[in-house]
Amino acid sequence: MAAPGRPSGLFRRAAGLARDRSGATAIEFGILALPFFLLVVAVLETTISFTAEQVMSNTTDNLSRQIRTGQIVPASTDEVAFRTLICDELEIMVPADCPGLHFDLQSYPTFADVPKSIPFASPGVLDTSGFRYEPGGAGTINNLRIIYKWPVYTDMMKARIAGLKDGRVLLYTTTTWQNEQY
Repeated sequence: MAAPGRPSGLFRRAAGLARDRSGATAIEFGILALPFFLLVVAVLETTISFTAEQVMSNTTDNLSRQIRTGQIVPASTDEVAFRTLICDELEIMVPADCPGLHFDLQSYPTFADVPKSIPFASPGVLDTSGFRYEPGGAGTINNLRIIYKWPVYTDMMKARIAGLKDGRVLLYTTTTWQNEQY
């Protein structure tokens, strides 16, 4: 019979097994590794898309300033040339030829007439049919909207962060200004 206060037979072996820590770290790492790496990937994916949107916002501000001051003259710049200007500024974040890029540059009679929302045909489906390249001249009110369908690189993240039906994230930036009298 076991001494009082000491477990006997089966209980003694179970208590010894509970104290044995060999392999516990490997098992704990195995349990925690997947959620940890998923979290790291989610943080990286989100950070990159926010950075791309900030680069796009800077592009919008830079190009609108050039139009506002007359450095970019609407009469000598067509839609293809303007798209190239946008792509040149975004080239650090997007592939060549800017797949997924849509832009709308139009002149409006008043600030109240400028569109105030993203054009969706239905939830998750972008409608760019009204997008045009029609900048105004000196003294006109203009609005530049740049939209980029940003790809989600991690399949497991698409369901969580993609806002478009094609599994992409919508990056959107806009600015409205009145041209100087150049």
